Amino acid sequence: MNILILGSGGREHAFAWKIAQSPHCDELYVAPGNAGTAQVATNLPVGFNDFEGIAKAIVDFKIKLVIVGPEEPLVNGVVDYLKAQPELARVKIVGPDRLGAQLEGSKDFSKNFMAKYGIPTAASQTFTSETLDQGLNYLSTHALPIVLKADGLAAGKGVIIAETLDTAKAAMTDMLVGAKFGEAGNKVVVEQFLRGIELSVFVLSDGVNYKILPEAKDYKRIGEKDTGPNTGGMGAVSPVIFADENFLRKVEQKVVKPTLAGLQAEGITYVGFIFIGLMNVKGEPYVIEYNARMGDPETEVVLPRIQSDLVTLLLAAADQKLADSDFVISPQTAVTTVIVSGGYPDAYEKGKVIAELEKMEDITVFHAGTTTNDKGEVVTNGGRVLALTALANSLEGAVNKSQKAATAVQFEGKYYRKDIGLDLIRYTD
Repeated sequence: MNILILGSGGREHAFAWKIAQSPHCDELYVAPGNAGTAQVATNLPVGFNDFEGIAKAIVDFKIKLVIVGPEEPLVNGVVDYLKAQPELARVKIVGPDRLGAQLEGSKDFSKNFMAKYGIPTAASQTFTSETLDQGLNYLSTHALPIVLKADGLAAGKGVIIAETLDTAKAAMTDMLVGAKFGEAGNKVVVEQFLRGIELSVFVLSDGVNYKILPEAKDYKRIGEKDTGPNTGGMGAVSPVIFADENFLRKVEQKVVKPTLAGLQAEGITYVGFIFIGLMNVKGEPYVIEYNARMGDPETEVVLPRIQSDLVTLLLAAADQKLADSDFVISPQTAVTTVIVSGGYPDAYEKGKVIAELEKMEDITVFHAGTTTNDKGEVVTNGGRVLALTALANSLEGAVNKSQKAATAVQFEGKYYRKDIGLDLIRYTD
């Protein structure tokens, strides 16, 4: 069958890389894609929020399966739009509709959902510009540090952990009055800070049944030792050493099952991925956030560990037949190091020629923010540029291979964290 992936980042390149290996895939398309997806698929000049253009591409290229990568089109209702087109009635789609995507599209919705269905999470309250004074007073009574989250989509950067009361008050005012995150910050969720170790668990749902994919840990801060502002993610590791069988069993019983039961109780047929951001607090799982899709850069370590055919699994989800499906996970460790443009996550330049990519031995290079210039050279086209994934029989081996590759890639202003995975090596020690 012909398959279409929506998106242009490292996550979408990872999906394209994996799906291109499937005997079920005849022609693979990515809209709009990047320089990496162009190596394994045909890029289409269609934006992932151009619903009309996507529908036309599905018809023109005889697409039978659509995978929606990013959160924005999901929250904006791309699945609802496509399902409303009579000529697309037989097209299979992996991705939740607008109602399901609220799990990510609104932090306030997700916190209320967790409270309603008894899913463990941090205590929180939500404030708007109309209740700013109440919010500021509430901060004065709150224990430090304080977590502030923009309610809507903010490209992974809408979370602020304030170490002082003044910082928290300034952040809340900046969001609600100064529109720091635009409409995404029209509501601010103030949360209790949880002390523990963070990780992510990924679930594929067909609306009734589910499969739990390999877990991962990502590194959100720009600076080493988790310092500086949040980014979209600077690297990731899978599996996660502190997520043993007992902990993951608790995640399934206390989080996964009640989440899916809650969605069904709300009348939401959720077909697609649920990214569950968790904190391991003394062996107990607490949900930090939901995302309505796979994570980035976590996908770049999760998919390489799935040894089975991915298209078979995706079709099972779309056809509500996950109960009859299974897949094999590699026991190896995957580590990815993200190379970013200088200045990221703030202002950065594009168009820098990337050198030495052809020398990546025993490494899978996933393109995130890349394109090609008039000379056919691969150049930077975003904040996060590349994700360099290594598989090895040990965590230390995978870290070393990924980091060695990161030193080899060259472009003006490149930056990467040199401590991806080192905390987990120390944890094992």
